[in-house]
Amino acid sequence: MSISTPYTPPQGPLDVLHEDHEIVVVNKPSGLLSVPGRGDHLADCLLSRVQVAFPTALLVHRLDRDTSGVMVFGQTPHAQRNLSMQFEKRTTKKTYVARVDGHLDPKTGTVDLPLIVDWPNRPLQMVDHENGKPAVTDWRVLKYSDGETRVRLSPKTGRSHQLRVHMLALGHVILGDPLYAKGAALENHDRLMLHSEELRINHPENGRGMSFRAKAPF
Repeated sequence: MSISTPYTPPQGPLDVLHEDHEIVVVNKPSGLLSVPGRGDHLADCLLSRVQVAFPTALLVHRLDRDTSGVMVFGQTPHAQRNLSMQFEKRTTKKTYVARVDGHLDPKTGTVDLPLIVDWPNRPLQMVDHENGKPAVTDWRVLKYSDGETRVRLSPKTGRSHQLRVHMLALGHVILGDPLYAKGAALENHDRLMLHSEELRINHPENGRGMSFRAKAPF
């Protein structure tokens, strides 16, 4: 799969993890846009599918097309505003699982590299120490296997392609990445090996802490 591959999103029933009168939480499949792209051929997206089942659902945040995992939607304007503020103030906690190329060492660490869009090659992002926006990611190795590392990633900021570019900057590109991986790291995998495993939020009605999980399908 590459950036020019025809858009053929996966079909199947909506995987609802939680629903109440204020929020809906779903498990997004890899290959499905979070929101509509430009043009009728990119209209199918998670937002439109969620709104079929939950007509009042409103967008709060996004995952890249090729990333799977937990996403939350507001069911009311109040919930949307409240959740959006939680993301903006970084009071949410997001945890991802990825499979990356090579042997990532040490087993824990932090990437603190500012990011900016690579304009001639957009939508690619790149590290830019002068003009980039702050971007911070913690990592913890879960397992080593043949030529790759399974790692848990905890972004402290929410920049576009942050986890993908930070792993690339460490020399360990995420396997199956259609934008940043090359050769065997791309060709031997049928999807981007990046999954939003857990999202922790405070419920917009009562402030109660809630955690939603979806196990990585790889």
